[in-house]
Amino acid sequence: MSGGLYSMEGKDFDKTLDLQKIKPYGDTMNDGKTQLSFTLPVPCGEEAAEAAKQLLRKMGFDNPQVVFYRKLTDGFTFFNCYGVCKHTIDYTDIKVPKVESNTMDMHECDKFIREKIGRKLVIIGASTGTDAHTVGIDAIMNMKGYAGHYGLERYEMIEAYNLGSQVDNEDFAAKAIELKADALLVSQTVTQKDVHIQNLVNLVELLEAEGLRHKVILVCGGPRLSHELAKELGYDAGFGANSYADDVASYIAEEIVRRQNTQDKN
Repeated sequence: MSGGLYSMEGKDFDKTLDLQKIKPYGDTMNDGKTQLSFTLPVPCGEEAAEAAKQLLRKMGFDNPQVVFYRKLTDGFTFFNCYGVCKHTIDYTDIKVPKVESNTMDMHECDKFIREKIGRKLVIIGASTGTDAHTVGIDAIMNMKGYAGHYGLERYEMIEAYNLGSQVDNEDFAAKAIELKADALLVSQTVTQKDVHIQNLVNLVELLEAEGLRHKVILVCGGPRLSHELAKELGYDAGFGANSYADDVASYIAEEIVRRQNTQDKN
């Protein structure tokens, strides 16, 4: 294709990759091209578009462009924008705490539990507190699972109990005692005003008060949770986006074996 913005003839595009100076990739390496969306509490119009451009400049974007905007409701405007990011980060300096386990598929995990533990594991999951969302916990617990990854209910060596949503922490702990749970899974989707942090901490404090914390593997998950945050809140592991039942089951099984081996040594 020739002519206009799409002409590539005669241009020497940057093809180098420096992991110590990473910036967004749009059309070519190191071009910094970025797309972002946001809403401003202003009436839709040319003044709103100009406000969006000025904000993009203050965010550090060169060549800010508002490519689409529309009225959401009276006094609010939504924008799709482009800009060129001039900042870079050092990718080689990034260290992210991760769950330490070898992910096994369902059949491998069943075999591991059968051979290394010798009994079925009891795992209870719920969306606790006021959280009414069950998509996350269902993806991990339900037999059909999600995206080709079977849920824990389908595992032969796992007794999975999905308590659903809006489960009080007190009821969750009571169920753990009743069923002699090996692991508790907490799903948190609602995060407005950090309500998920309060709820997660409350569960840890409750389990500690009941003398249960050291007896169970405590795991939390959700789109805005990470392993690092989970550890800070007193959990054994945290699973964020792109996590499946395979990841959770493998971690729990291997963690139980690790704890058994530690007890045997002591």
